Amino acid sequence: MKLTDRAAFEQYVAEAQRRWAERTAGDRWVVSVGISECSIAKGARQTLDHLRLALEQAGIQAEVRQVGCAGWCWAEPYVEVQAPGAPPVIYQKITTDKVPELVDAMKRGDVKADWALGVRADQPFEGVPPLNEHPFLAGQRRVLMADWGIIDPESIEDYIARGGYQAWIKAIFDMTPEEVVNEVKISNVRGRGGAGFPAGIKWESGRRTQAWPKYVIANSHEGEPNVFKDRRMLESNPHLVLEGIMIGCYALETPHGYNYVGGEHKLAIERFRKAVDQAYELGLLGDNVLGSGVSCHIRVRTGGGAYICGEGSALMYSVMGQRGQPRTKPPRSVEEGVWKRPTVLNNTETFANIPGIIRNGGAWYAAMGTEKSTGTKLITMQGPVQRIGVVEIEMGMPMRELIFGLFGGMREGHVFKGVQTGGVSAGPLREEQLDVPVDFDSLTPLGGMLGSGGFVVFDQSVCAVDFARYLQEFNRYESCAKCVPCRLGNPALVEIIERIRLGHARPGDLTLIEETSRPIIDLSLCGLGQVAPMPTLGMIRAFPEDFAAHIDEHRCPAGVCPVDAAAPAATAAGD
Repeated sequence: MKLTDRAAFEQYVAEAQRRWAERTAGDRWVVSVGISECSIAKGARQTLDHLRLALEQAGIQAEVRQVGCAGWCWAEPYVEVQAPGAPPVIYQKITTDKVPELVDAMKRGDVKADWALGVRADQPFEGVPPLNEHPFLAGQRRVLMADWGIIDPESIEDYIARGGYQAWIKAIFDMTPEEVVNEVKISNVRGRGGAGFPAGIKWESGRRTQAWPKYVIANSHEGEPNVFKDRRMLESNPHLVLEGIMIGCYALETPHGYNYVGGEHKLAIERFRKAVDQAYELGLLGDNVLGSGVSCHIRVRTGGGAYICGEGSALMYSVMGQRGQPRTKPPRSVEEGVWKRPTVLNNTETFANIPGIIRNGGAWYAAMGTEKSTGTKLITMQGPVQRIGVVEIEMGMPMRELIFGLFGGMREGHVFKGVQTGGVSAGPLREEQLDVPVDFDSLTPLGGMLGSGGFVVFDQSVCAVDFARYLQEFNRYESCAKCVPCRLGNPALVEIIERIRLGHARPGDLTLIEETSRPIIDLSLCGLGQVAPMPTLGMIRAFPEDFAAHIDEHRCPAGVCPVDAAAPAATAAGD
């Protein structure tokens, strides 16, 4: 069905909301299973298939549906059961072997409280506490994640029933492109890919450039270790990102939009492409959308796994089908991007914020977070913590509360040593530094960085020298080798760190690391090279005792490095 005007869209909205209300009225069985990359790896698709069969055999007539990731990756596979006359209960870790027992309990009308994560209600139900009181959720501010685990990510009707595409309709019918940009500027939303540049300023610069056609691109490459927020967004609510890109196209008065997704994120690609197809089928994309005179066309491009293609100019070359390598600036991309035309490039999460800003106003968004880091931020956490997954917090939450509150602190038998910030682009924090706010500016004086919001907690079993070698080696292998400082400097740093790691340190190796890092940081062409030495420098600054043990005592304090105890002392003259 293709809608042809605004009235037809409003009628579609009314029907979608009516059907959604019927589904959630609580007078029938509705069983939802979270299907995402994290849950598929734990057998969620088998759980879904087994549930359908077991419910049929038990004679329970239920609507069995898929939803996306809800952020609680440690609890996968999860199943939400809404029984007639009862609020929905979320059960965690429901593998196929637990399905028969769960279905038997449903048939008896029992609630498996010991399996439950929580209940979607304000009061406890049958011994199950409210979901929002769970420590993982109590401290979150879910704006972008509001519909994660609730809607079917492959259903445009579900998205519209929950308010989707209202911002797009408001923009193209009730606002001028200048007014859209102004609301984004008022919100002061900063780029969520790591750089933190104000999106409104970038959009305004793109509008001012007098060259056509113009392009809008979402950076969904996400090739960094321990960062998985963007792919989960595309897996759980792809229409939210799509709507943000569409509004960006309207703001620049261009019909040309792209989403560049890392080729390894198969499910994210599939679901976003399906969202685009559905938007075309419904008439929300295409020429003369709903008779508004506005045209918008969105295409998907996939990467080949090169981390460097997450850098803006390299990404644009890849979109054009060329080798993904960065270029010198100026000109900036808003002046000369893809096909030498003005291009606005923002991160997936940045675009996901746009519908809410347009729907509720920039001031609404600016009221969240801190003065200079407004809004919310998606955070991923890995390591030996109690809970692993994706959370959405208001900017400014202390790092200590994030780690030991939302993510539950350390698992039994593990002692906190540090947290690596900024992915592979910054240094770690020690325990005494954890009271720092998580935002764009507060982490920098401590040698940390918010980056894309991916953090790794590590314990006493991790050696700072070994960890530094891993991070430096990643940047070495992912360098495009176009510029000399990055091409030669990173291998040199890896060689020095490896020498220390194996107990063959030379006099002045730590000084040599600093001297080698300086030209890499100052002279590299792109952001990868400019921050490549930062994790190593941060490890040296945060854990000098680990490096001293390797250099002076020929031992690894964590016992994980193959140190040559017979190597000559580092204080010996020459080599």
